[in-house]
Amino acid sequence: MLALFVAGMFTFIYLEIDDYLIRRSDQMIATQLNFMAELPPGRLNDAISDHLQQDSRSVQYAGLFDAAGVRMAGNIARLPPQLDLDGPVQSVRLPRVVPSAVHDAVVKAAGRRLGSGQILVMGRNVDEAREISHVVGRALLLGLLPAFCLCLLAGAWLSIRAQRRVEQVNRHVQRIVAGDLRERLPQTQADDPFARLAGIVNGMLDEIETTVNALAGVGNDIAHDLRTPLTRVRLALERGRTHATTLEDLQDVADKAIGGIDQALTIITALLRLAEIEGSRRTAGFGAVALDEILRRVCDVYEPIAEDKGIKIRVVIDRTAELLGDRDLLFEAIANLVDNAVKFTPRGGRVTLELTTDDGGVQARVTDTGAGIGEGEREVVLRRFYRSDKMRHTPGMGLGLSLVAAIVKLHGFRLTIHPGPGGRVEIFAARRARGDVAASGSARVPEAGLAPM
Repeated sequence: MLALFVAGMFTFIYLEIDDYLIRRSDQMIATQLNFMAELPPGRLNDAISDHLQQDSRSVQYAGLFDAAGVRMAGNIARLPPQLDLDGPVQSVRLPRVVPSAVHDAVVKAAGRRLGSGQILVMGRNVDEAREISHVVGRALLLGLLPAFCLCLLAGAWLSIRAQRRVEQVNRHVQRIVAGDLRERLPQTQADDPFARLAGIVNGMLDEIETTVNALAGVGNDIAHDLRTPLTRVRLALERGRTHATTLEDLQDVADKAIGGIDQALTIITALLRLAEIEGSRRTAGFGAVALDEILRRVCDVYEPIAEDKGIKIRVVIDRTAELLGDRDLLFEAIANLVDNAVKFTPRGGRVTLELTTDDGGVQARVTDTGAGIGEGEREVVLRRFYRSDKMRHTPGMGLGLSLVAAIVKLHGFRLTIHPGPGGRVEIFAARRARGDVAASGSARVPEAGLAPM
């Protein structure tokens, strides 16, 4: 296409130059005719003679004829019958007077009948203009050929370059298909479609690798966490069958068995809950949610529990805010964070729920005066069933923060766990137009639409 455009441009330039030279020649003939026609009759012969003597290239034609068409002066042998007198410049065949012969040539000429009855004819051989046009045309043609070849070379280079990149991507994809999820597509700093596609695919592979790695260990975790309550149930039933002698003993054994089964069912229910949230099946029910009301409700629920442990709990809200999400899920996420804060804060400590808003978005923060989370555990605490050594004797299943992370991801928010003494966990919802859609993992979910009240 570029070569065709260049060829068309050169053709246009050639035609424009040729037309310009012809028009310029016609204008010169008309100007010369008007000038000669204004001269006195006595000076006309001398003027024609001087005009022809100054024509070193022999391209000028001039002739003076009487009323009967007999030649009086000039280098035109006879008056051409097809010449339209007093008309515009036209192409005619003019016989030229030379010392040895008379040559006819098609030239541009114009004639006028003077007041004395004489006829004045002025002409110009435009072959010179056409020769100039041909020279320009050859020059353009010589310039077109390299440009055409350059276009072909550029096209071939771009094609080969794209093909090589596709083959390179194909090799990496084949290794990924073979099971090497650590493989990534080559990505450059250039802002082109290949680089953008590689970035998207690499981000998707990161998510897939994280999910696969999590699934690789979740089976063992589930088996381990279910084995403990089921083993207790079995031992309790065996002992009850062997040692129970009264109805009260059997009821006590049954109560212990029911407690162990409830614990196993709780684990299974939590896993199903996680699967439902991560499957993004709750996004259809998103609506306007007042986050400040959720924080107050969570505080009301956990205030009696905190008082029993001698812990002060309070809510700090600088400005109410409304966002787009699932009310029950957001309540569950905040409740899990507060539950952990109350659980791991020593007696006499404090738990604070904060809500802050600015131009960037809305931020919900839960802080406590407990031991906090170490720098090395910031990522692993989000894994299912993970429990650090210092939490082994604390009731729980290790699914609370995993559930919070799944809910935050479903809403398109950002979860930040700050390390160090004193726990601090933040949920940040960026300010976006309500109804916007953003990628969350492999599924697309609505972003938070924030409307400060």
